[in-house]
Amino acid sequence: MIVLSESTEQIEPSASASENKLMTEAAKLLGFKVYYIPRNFERCGTAENALWHIPKYAEETAGIWIGYIPELERYKAIYEAALAKEIKLLNTPLEHQTALEFDLFYPHLIGLTPNSMVITSTNECIEAGELLGFPVFVKGTVQSIKMQGWKSCVANNQDELIKLTELLLKLKDRSRGKVIVRKLMKLRHERLAPNGFPMGREFRCFIYNQQVLKYGYYWDGQDDLSKLSKQEEKQVLSLAVLASERLGVPYVAIDIGQLETGEWIVIETADAQFAGLCQIPGLELWNKLKNI
Repeated sequence: MIVLSESTEQIEPSASASENKLMTEAAKLLGFKVYYIPRNFERCGTAENALWHIPKYAEETAGIWIGYIPELERYKAIYEAALAKEIKLLNTPLEHQTALEFDLFYPHLIGLTPNSMVITSTNECIEAGELLGFPVFVKGTVQSIKMQGWKSCVANNQDELIKLTELLLKLKDRSRGKVIVRKLMKLRHERLAPNGFPMGREFRCFIYNQQVLKYGYYWDGQDDLSKLSKQEEKQVLSLAVLASERLGVPYVAIDIGQLETGEWIVIETADAQFAGLCQIPGLELWNKLKNI
């Protein structure tokens, strides 16, 4: 497998940069061929220029991208440029988009995940509030802003929903012009993040072709809820596989959470190429990827 990595020393330090570096080093340790690519096209201009140093392979070879969540047009461009080199990324542009954008994966997961509504303007807030009832969880179609705390994600009334919707619509990288309003479900938790966000009992599963490669607890740090019994593990992994079957995306990360009532639900999905490892050891995940 060929690895395209955006991990370079020039990028400002961050949690994502550190994880990209860790993933890249793990891939290299296990013998994957790694090619570095720029994070954007500012200096190189095109995807073809970004991949100029990569040779054309004699036959089609699987490829995986380590980096930051790209804009859809960038993913499409890199995908096509790599394909011209006989390198085929694990997910096509449509599969990448389906796994990443909530409004695309939600129809496949109805019944497995909380009731939700997609809105594109504050004019739809009244309908969303009436349909789902308050409080509601609010996020962009790609990402939430939970790093800013509970109040940045939860609306208790119409005024708060309108304010969060206005904010998210301005954050194009997170919303892409779409805001997701979800019925608020309370997850089991024992800890709060420093910003006050409840650290719910949640697990991230990395899946390739409906087979679980690895899974791990979502949050960092020590937590008694991070340990699953055999029965709980079976429930979590079975739900993750069911969700992946419905989704039909080859390489996907699926987050599974447990409600206070004990029931397990799908929280969301992502293109696994750009998903955080959570508590999964990078070397163990890449060792599984070697078999693809």
